[in-house]
Amino acid sequence: MDVTVNLIMSLFKAREWWSCSIGQQEEFDHGCLCISNIDNSTSGQDKIIIGSFAGLLRVFLPQPCQPGTTYTPNDLLLEHQLEQAILQIASGRFVSGTDMVCLAVLHPQKLAVYRFTGTLGVVEQGNEYQLKVMYEHNLQRMACNMTCGPFGQVKGKDFICVQSMDGFLAFFEQESFTTGRLLPKFLLPGPICYNPRADSFITVSSQRFVESYRYEELAVSVDESNTLVQTGHQWNTQTRKTPSAEWTLNIGEQALDIRVAAFDQAPTCLLVLGEKHLFYLQEGGKLCRMRKLESSPSCFLPYTSVQEGTVQILVGTHDKSLLVFCDDQLQWVARLSHVPISVCIGTFRDLRGIVVTISDEGHLQCSYLGTNPDSFKAPRTENRDVNFAEMEAELKELHRVIKASTNTKDIVPKKCKDDLVLTTTIITALDATHVAAAKGDEETFPSVTVKVTLESGHPVHHVKLMVSVPVPLTLSTDQFSFYYIDPGKPISVNFTVLLKEDFAPAELDGMAIVTYSTPSGIPKVVESSFSLPLLLVCQAVLATNSTGNKITIDTNKPSVHLGSLFEEFVKGDEGELANAISFQLPDGSSVTVLASKTSQRYRVQSVQFENLCLITMELYQRLGNHFHKRGIMDFTCSFTGPLPLDDYFKIIDIHFGLRQLAEHFLELLAKQAVQFRAIQRCLLTRIKDKNPASVQGLGFLLEKTYAQMMELGESAEANQRSLVRARVALEAGGQLLLLLLQLSHDLTPSTTGILRAALLPMLEDSQQLGWEETVEMAVSHLLSTSLAEPNHDQPPCSMTKLTIPSETTDLKKSLRLMCERLSKSCNLNMTAANCVDAQSCQGTPSTQ
Repeated sequence: MDVTVNLIMSLFKAREWWSCSIGQQEEFDHGCLCISNIDNSTSGQDKIIIGSFAGLLRVFLPQPCQPGTTYTPNDLLLEHQLEQAILQIASGRFVSGTDMVCLAVLHPQKLAVYRFTGTLGVVEQGNEYQLKVMYEHNLQRMACNMTCGPFGQVKGKDFICVQSMDGFLAFFEQESFTTGRLLPKFLLPGPICYNPRADSFITVSSQRFVESYRYEELAVSVDESNTLVQTGHQWNTQTRKTPSAEWTLNIGEQALDIRVAAFDQAPTCLLVLGEKHLFYLQEGGKLCRMRKLESSPSCFLPYTSVQEGTVQILVGTHDKSLLVFCDDQLQWVARLSHVPISVCIGTFRDLRGIVVTISDEGHLQCSYLGTNPDSFKAPRTENRDVNFAEMEAELKELHRVIKASTNTKDIVPKKCKDDLVLTTTIITALDATHVAAAKGDEETFPSVTVKVTLESGHPVHHVKLMVSVPVPLTLSTDQFSFYYIDPGKPISVNFTVLLKEDFAPAELDGMAIVTYSTPSGIPKVVESSFSLPLLLVCQAVLATNSTGNKITIDTNKPSVHLGSLFEEFVKGDEGELANAISFQLPDGSSVTVLASKTSQRYRVQSVQFENLCLITMELYQRLGNHFHKRGIMDFTCSFTGPLPLDDYFKIIDIHFGLRQLAEHFLELLAKQAVQFRAIQRCLLTRIKDKNPASVQGLGFLLEKTYAQMMELGESAEANQRSLVRARVALEAGGQLLLLLLQLSHDLTPSTTGILRAALLPMLEDSQQLGWEETVEMAVSHLLSTSLAEPNHDQPPCSMTKLTIPSETTDLKKSLRLMCERLSKSCNLNMTAANCVDAQSCQGTPSTQ
């Protein structure tokens, strides 16, 4: 129904009553428009007040002779240039001792209240209007927005709350500054409004939570850290407490504006305009309902309704439309000549309900909703006789095309011979001359050079090549750009890969991705993987019998001499016949590979569990390539031993402990930063007051706090480096576990790809998301769906929100249970609708 209403009613325009283009090269925002009887005239007639970022304040009184008449000079009552940019304007009873309406103007570093007065003219030039400054407040912090109202539910007065860019709320009770509070966990300022019935402030945080703070809570909160508070015209230090929210609600998107709908004919509700939805909230923070908007909104305004128990809402959109809602039901859609960034309703010349809108470029328009049709007319269609035979043939053809398009193999466009071809090759096994870490650094590192060749059969534009290698490998250059590539003229570039850290990566596969545009403007992507040589991260040493962790792989063919598998690591004929070889990794530890002389087994052993991954994967791949080159296609590998889950769990615990320590360091640094800024502000104040004793003491305290911050920062950086190393070890353990599961249960490529997506998510640990919670969610989903036991009702995944867990016990249980169920049912029973496409995952080692 709403779609039909939108299509039909968008044919009608908002009927223009009066319009004006304000200024040149000025910018306006949603807080720049205000409708009020600002001169306190006895007629009660509204005026339009406009403020721009250029600092120009204008007051209009539209008086058209007839509807559609444009602006005349007499309509402009006042144009005044202020010193600073105007962020927001509001009207209210802001001056003590009088009930007259005054104008509050918010500047970046100042809050000013003016009284707008007029003098009757005695000559033909008309009346004279002027602004009188009632009082000003200099702001110590950069302002963002403000809200006003009878804070504390006082009668006959309006107070002002200014929100700064760092989340500081400054409260002004008319001529006096009363208090200030910092919002908790603040990152970026959001819209803010005051609810007079609940005496609370509503805002939306950068985490997309609607938060409510009671004024009483803000007024009495006290903190353990020093906070600057203004007394008169001076800023003194007081103790403040971070206020706590009365209630919060996650709306899942950033809010553009918040309004309180408090009308007599309907219960009070909170309206939040999001990027895609309009939310209706009760005063207690409960979501009543929400309305999805078909187009991107730009502004909105609730107003009183003639129907009992309902609220009317105007919503402006970026497609130059004005939507009229009755609660969440769309009633009308009207076209505008501009994109409104602010909308108000006023009364002019005894005409009530005039809609006032303004664009960001200053197009001001007063309009009303009527039934003037748009000038657009649908073209007339030619009448023709219906040929049912042709229609039936066309319908059959369409059915054939639709059926063919449902084939998933045809979703990806077929590769054309003229498409761009990306080729990657390793120029040498290892560079003869090792490269330096940086200019002027005498230390050198093993390196390998990779050559990338781009060739296309037709002209391509805006070509960008991006290269990635696994951590901790480093690239000399990771991006290349080409404006144009001629057809048939290949372009080659070289880059160097080197290892600068003292630990090895979990794998040696890199990726080169090219994005480009065809002559017709179609964007395309080509990718190519390359394998780096094992020599880059390890070297051969005398074979040692390493104790500790062991992996035994069984094969169906006689053992192969390790010298023929790892030719680049052995020298001479004796080495080629070796049945044992040891590799030394960058951290000094070694990994030994043994080939049995009497059985068809190979053993990989090392003191550290994570070191087994790289060599085991390399052994598995080289064995497959060895037999494939000799035409032996039935070669297989298997693993019959117990899965090393306990060793894998130790790596998980180490990584999880370092994540918790990183969170602890961040909290300490945040507290130290707050304390440092507070001491710094106090020191500046004492310097202005010329108090030497206080300055010396505060200076010593500032240096001490700074030294503590530096020490904490160094510890946090060291922990971050350890966390990166632990994450690589975690990836190595996951790669090894995945390989052993594949060899133990002969998993299909599709099942292996699904497990890879669950155990090896492509993400980096952050404050919001990490490996443990991501893998626990994925494995729990597998256990409740594709790995669920037959004839048993499985509870759904218990995790509804990805947060850092308090421990890893549940994760370990889920991983152990996953391995047990895989041993009973080797392949996952997942449909195309809910499984991960194995081809989109990283490839598994192949024996081909």
